[in-house]
Amino acid sequence: MTGEEHDIEWNELHASTPAKTKTHTSVPITPVRTYSPTLRVMVMSEFKEHSDDTPNSSVQGSSDLERAADSLGESVGDDQIEKNPEQAKLSFDMVTTDPLTVRPRKASIAMCAGLGIAMLLLGAVLWLFAVRTVTGQEYDDMVWSYFSAALPTWFIAVLKIFVHTYIDVAIVAVFALIAIAVVIVRRRWALLIQLAVFGVVSFAVAATVKRVLPRPFLVNVASYTSNSAPSGHTLMAAAGAVVLVCAVPRVWRAVAAFVGWAFTLMVALSVVEAQWHRPSDPLMSLLIIAGLACIMLAFTRSSGMDEPGTRMSSASVQIVATVMITAGIVAVLYGAYVYWQIEPGLDLGAQWARSGACTAAFALMLGVSLVTFGMVAALRQLTASPLSKLGLIGAPPEPPKPAEERDN
Repeated sequence: MTGEEHDIEWNELHASTPAKTKTHTSVPITPVRTYSPTLRVMVMSEFKEHSDDTPNSSVQGSSDLERAADSLGESVGDDQIEKNPEQAKLSFDMVTTDPLTVRPRKASIAMCAGLGIAMLLLGAVLWLFAVRTVTGQEYDDMVWSYFSAALPTWFIAVLKIFVHTYIDVAIVAVFALIAIAVVIVRRRWALLIQLAVFGVVSFAVAATVKRVLPRPFLVNVASYTSNSAPSGHTLMAAAGAVVLVCAVPRVWRAVAAFVGWAFTLMVALSVVEAQWHRPSDPLMSLLIIAGLACIMLAFTRSSGMDEPGTRMSSASVQIVATVMITAGIVAVLYGAYVYWQIEPGLDLGAQWARSGACTAAFALMLGVSLVTFGMVAALRQLTASPLSKLGLIGAPPEPPKPAEERDN
């Protein structure tokens, strides 16, 4: 549709709405919570025509069209068209010309896919090192033997709470129920399908991968010789927390990310402290969930951007996600440095290496869990609504200004 045709169609809409006065003043867009059936029909017609002209366009599906139309219909009522047609026309133009109203950025989708593949590859590399090398098996065995002794008594008492499977399952069930309720109330049906597929795939990975992966006998170990990677408890906890983070609205996303991270970290530490798993097992679970979550978000097809004229910045998500990712990277680097320092003592089972091995394991689990939930929170926000004019950080896109304001 050309610009001239667009103006003609708008003029026809305006002409169909009787005006009480021909004089009006332009004011900033202030959405009114009245519904405009006329304007909604106009938006639906605009998007349907665009979709017919461009079959390969990503603006597909009636749900996307209805969301955009409902957004404008709730923002500008018929009385607004009558009182201030210029303001209503600005809202109409914002919805019908801004592609971010109905779909996320292609760069955001590509970022999710790339990071998802990278996380899964890191999980595979971790497994190869921890299971298929002598050094990896020696490190895992040392931490498995002395991790509990390296922790303070009060912290062990806290971790004992999360060793009970029924407690972990109950918490994950609460996360899932909250997520389902929120998604249904918000009518995010595409997101519901995404989360359902993510949950099924996560459960399938937890149920099958551990049985399929081999564990060669390379060195005598104090722990059991059968394969224990990945940790099913950690994978289940992380998956439930990710579902919650992705389901809640923007204002609760940072809180959900923090709560989900804390719960997942406690489960990861508890299974190592209880000698259910070697430290590489929960690390592998976290990387798997991070990868699957990113790939899930890469299939986002509907934007959750705020209504035109009501777009708000996401300061909490920006701050929390940035802090979590930064702190997580620092913790991972510190853990890797400590491991490098104690690596010569692994062959001999040196006593001086025990404390450092446990410290490195703690730092790595802390860091990977922080990066996982910081990344999921940021990417969920990125695919649901751009965080800035550049789509990454800062304030969200601003609505266009009236012609009089631009001239002044």
